[in-house]
Amino acid sequence: MDIICENYRLSEAYDELIGADHQPRPAAQPLFDYLAGIDAAALEARRKAVEAAIMTMGITFTVYSDAGNIDRAWPFDIVPRIIALTEWQRIEAGLKQRLRALNLFINDLYNEQRIVKDGVFPIEVLEGSKNFRAQCRGITPRFGVWAHVCGTDLVRDRDGTVYVLEDNLRVPSGVSYMLENRQMMKRMFPEVFQAGTILPVDDYPTQLHDTLAALSPRHGERPVLAVLTPGIYNSAYFEHSYLAQQMGAFLVEGSDLVVKDDDCVYMKTISGLRRVDVIYRRIDDDFLDPESFRPDSVLGVPGLMRAWRAGKVGIANAPGAGVADDKVVYAFVPQMIKYYLGEEPILANVPSYLCMYEEQRDYVLANLDQLVVKPANESGGYGMLIGPRATAEERAKFAELIRANPRNYMAQPTLSISTAPTLIGDKLAPRHLDLRPFVLQSDRMYVTTGGLTRVAMKEGSLVVNSSQGGGSKDTWIVDMEGR
Repeated sequence: MDIICENYRLSEAYDELIGADHQPRPAAQPLFDYLAGIDAAALEARRKAVEAAIMTMGITFTVYSDAGNIDRAWPFDIVPRIIALTEWQRIEAGLKQRLRALNLFINDLYNEQRIVKDGVFPIEVLEGSKNFRAQCRGITPRFGVWAHVCGTDLVRDRDGTVYVLEDNLRVPSGVSYMLENRQMMKRMFPEVFQAGTILPVDDYPTQLHDTLAALSPRHGERPVLAVLTPGIYNSAYFEHSYLAQQMGAFLVEGSDLVVKDDDCVYMKTISGLRRVDVIYRRIDDDFLDPESFRPDSVLGVPGLMRAWRAGKVGIANAPGAGVADDKVVYAFVPQMIKYYLGEEPILANVPSYLCMYEEQRDYVLANLDQLVVKPANESGGYGMLIGPRATAEERAKFAELIRANPRNYMAQPTLSISTAPTLIGDKLAPRHLDLRPFVLQSDRMYVTTGGLTRVAMKEGSLVVNSSQGGGSKDTWIVDMEGR
């Protein structure tokens, strides 16, 4: 216990492992009891062993910079984030509810647009969408599902409330790091896992395989699956190759595929062409098919949209799913849940201000020093303003951007997002974190038991993205009744 609690300074935020009384929260008690018997030198040795394993296994991500692309070892903290199963069950139900509504919304937008006609979703938001693809009008994919893989970012506020921060519906990444984090923790703390109270995440590749296989147009036959990657220089290439290997799928680039006159997709092999049934694409819409989107793309497959429209290949996530991956659209998800499902949202959105509306825009401009301002379609923490930590010059610049293109910006209050003990040097210190669970939908739904916990390694920072200095932790969903 001394190793964990000695000199640990609680922040003003909610701490995931330690309560206000400086005692471990109930779900974290077994971990604390175990660590009480480990001295600091042994803990440091285990951390070094993990870092060496990361380097040996080549678990990396790519940072893009003006000086070129830099591969960096995956930053990992050995103190896990812990959530009780009783709390997780509610979160899981909320995530499933949210993705069901989002898929109904996307299908509606590309077909009847009832939600627009009924005045629930503003036409001006749709007209200003950068990710609405006219090429997808009139299509209903199998099961009516467009976003088969969703990474939903969750945060916890000062009072312990869990909020949805954003939905990632285009090509969400990070699940391979969640899986590798767990494997490293099992090797480092095998005794803790023997009790069986930590729920597994290892079945994700099987669940993803089954989700994709359900999209195959050749029913009754074993489907041929392919992971379509932009190539080795993509920041998530490790994940692309990892998931392909885990699923028994082929890892392909656009040049490896061809669409023939029969509208089927074929993979080039040394023994000739082989038909591909389902493509798990990790390429943005713009580059997916030069016949339908950017004609200068060399990453995609000419004719792929034609094959998909003809029902000859399944694509996950479907082209056009990104219309709901918009931080302005995000603000309307609670209304979508009520409209399509007739239910109250289980998980709340962070209160949001849409700059496209004059009154809300005026409020944002008058309170830039207190708000977080986000562009509608950026990701990775880029292009945003954290008002309380920005300079007057930075706030003035953002004010100009908002006035020039108000549809492109929304703002939220600066949450005091939760912290957890993180090993910094040889001391534990509180660091802010979020959580990205992964939700799958085709003919079934599945939610990872936990997800990728991302942690801001810099003191006081709220930016958890690995590309901007963040790290990660293993996430333990603990069954208290299974002790």
